[in-house]
Amino acid sequence: MTKTSILSAVHINVRGVVQGVGFRPFVYQLATKHSLKGWVCNTSENVKIEIEGEAEAIEQFLLDLREQAPPRAHIEDITISHCSPAAYEHFEIRHSIAEEGKYQLISPDIATCQDCLKEILTSNDRRSRYPFTNCTNCGPRFTIIKDIPYDRPLTTMNHFQMCPECQREYDDPLNRRFHAQPNACPKCGPTLELVDAQGNPVDGADAITATSRLLREGKIIAIKGLGGFLLACDATNQAVISCLRQRKMRPSKPLAIMVASIKEVKKHCYVSDEEEKLLTSPHSPIVLLKWKATSEVSPAVAPNLKYLGVMLPYTPLHHILLRETGVPLVMTSGNLSEEPIAKDNDEAIRRLKGIADYFLIHNRDIYARYDDSVTIVERGCTQLIRRARGYAPYPIHLPFKSQQILGCGAEEKNTFCLTRDEYAFLSQHIGDMENLETMEQFENTISLYKKLFRTEPKIVAHDLHPEYLATKYAQELATKSDIRLVPVQHHHAHIVSGMVDNGIKTPVIGVAFDGTGYGSDGNIWGGEFLVADYQRFTRMGHLEYLPLPGGTIAIKKPYRIAIGYILSLLGETALKPDLPFLKEVDSLEIDIIKKQIERKINSPLTSSCGRLFDAVSALIGMRGEIDYEAQAAIELEMVAYDEVNETDHYPFSIIEQDGLSVVKLQDLLSAIIYDLQSNTTKATIAVKFHNTIAQMIRELCQVISAKTGITQVVLSGGVFQNRLLLRKAVSLLEASGFSVFTHQQVPCNDGGISLGQAVIANFNSK
Repeated sequence: MTKTSILSAVHINVRGVVQGVGFRPFVYQLATKHSLKGWVCNTSENVKIEIEGEAEAIEQFLLDLREQAPPRAHIEDITISHCSPAAYEHFEIRHSIAEEGKYQLISPDIATCQDCLKEILTSNDRRSRYPFTNCTNCGPRFTIIKDIPYDRPLTTMNHFQMCPECQREYDDPLNRRFHAQPNACPKCGPTLELVDAQGNPVDGADAITATSRLLREGKIIAIKGLGGFLLACDATNQAVISCLRQRKMRPSKPLAIMVASIKEVKKHCYVSDEEEKLLTSPHSPIVLLKWKATSEVSPAVAPNLKYLGVMLPYTPLHHILLRETGVPLVMTSGNLSEEPIAKDNDEAIRRLKGIADYFLIHNRDIYARYDDSVTIVERGCTQLIRRARGYAPYPIHLPFKSQQILGCGAEEKNTFCLTRDEYAFLSQHIGDMENLETMEQFENTISLYKKLFRTEPKIVAHDLHPEYLATKYAQELATKSDIRLVPVQHHHAHIVSGMVDNGIKTPVIGVAFDGTGYGSDGNIWGGEFLVADYQRFTRMGHLEYLPLPGGTIAIKKPYRIAIGYILSLLGETALKPDLPFLKEVDSLEIDIIKKQIERKINSPLTSSCGRLFDAVSALIGMRGEIDYEAQAAIELEMVAYDEVNETDHYPFSIIEQDGLSVVKLQDLLSAIIYDLQSNTTKATIAVKFHNTIAQMIRELCQVISAKTGITQVVLSGGVFQNRLLLRKAVSLLEASGFSVFTHQQVPCNDGGISLGQAVIANFNSK
């Protein structure tokens, strides 16, 4: 086309996840298809395109640009401006441009695509059984990126020189591996090695073949994955699972499994269409599925539970290993209980040598630690329990433009959140802030996010609790630089997190039910009814305050909570020796608990709904002591599924006290004890209790709605991980005319707290 025949030219900026996902070759092919000339290039902010040609062709190009984008691309925004034609001779892909202070959205790691899977399973393909096969549609992204723009020199693949064949693929705009930064093959890419517990190489067979044999023989193998090491063993072998639990110091907390295919999943679990879609998605998370009684997976994988955490292979290594091993594998985080996942070879051998018998390692470095995401499907919608691989660092969209703010999160299930513009960059799951190793990961990951998203926040939000390590981190930041601190109440953060998750801008009734949150009156909250917006909240009601004898120790020993609640609500005469759960409690300890409550010694007051679940679980003999967080409440939920009872519930009362609606629990506890002494089954008591909590939620929301006129309800807090309660509460609220919103993009538990903190800080810092 000559210069005189050019009719139009436009400059285009495309923002979103448009780098590392095959977007530039897509643009190249699209321009060629429509006989357009110009160029496309990556920058630190976006993808820039300039095209010129016939006006009609440009119009069709712009339509196809959005509608036919590559499967892993996610276009946030396209801006178009007309420009003067430059008489380009062809269309080209230009080198990336680094721009000071600019940032771009970064793709999470992506599960192996079908094209790559076909290659690794084809015996005569040059990538047959190659465990690091990838293309622009799949493979590592976030875990290997050191900085932007996303080019190979700024990733952990920088020291692998591509062979001529890989380089040809990488340079060919028509190849699906065009500028696939982790592109490699057996000749030039990362390699596997099997070593023993001391780090000595295991001679002999192919590393994957040898690992498969060892797994079938009942060994525990630490396998280096995308974001760290996973501990693997035969999920049908109870003896090796027991050994893993003992070594990992994880006596009963459920473990996840990985199986080879969706067909295999259906042998062990019931799978809905929505759950199958989620399992096979590019996110490839762990999905909690209803467990079949006929499953060969050992009950030791998830003791006393009716749901099993299942994932499909999401790397070539997993696909090959699962097929060659031939059994479902436990795949759990490579760490000691509560420590961060191990990511480096030497670190893993040092930290996990007392757990793993062997290590399957490789020489591609991991830059960012990355746990597996955990999800459920409720009412046809995905809900995240743990947000990490496959989701982070993709941002949450804000329904407003935010300042640059850091939300430091909570103590348990910690995440942090950085906001700027219309984005909230919620970190991957960091974990429980109980040790220096987790604190170090927290600080390192904040530094990485600040670098990737070119932000240096001067406003830092933190929880009110003075002893949280994340709070202390925020306070220490303020001593070193010009930082404005914004303390945020825990349950307000929960509700605002749920509001942002659903794009709600107007005030809501917030029901925040969890185990522990520092209240603005100095007590422990956790059964809260708020009216909230992005800036402030009003506490409208709560469960009545009851003592927590022994404080933190009572959380580990729910029987102490049950004793404390009985003494406070019903008096010492109700603490009868014939109550079954008391048979396991030493009489001296009971006397100590009595004195603690009478003298108000180490017996903080709590309105926690989570603690109420614990008390009832202990009272009816389900779980008097716990090995992991919320175990008593979870097992109470599990036994409730054994009884179909939609309406029966226990009595309770709501009183007005100091301007608040307070739920009184005396009648509830008395009725449960009556049922217990009448030999009512645990399942019947459990389901009636769940019905009661759902009724409480509805009735108190009705009271608040009558006062305020608000009919939008947001449910948040870890208690709403209870699927049975969530279903019952939503059903009752909707039947009463409420619009009900639950979490989907971020966890309802403390993993979503940092998002709420950052948003509240934004609206309190203007």
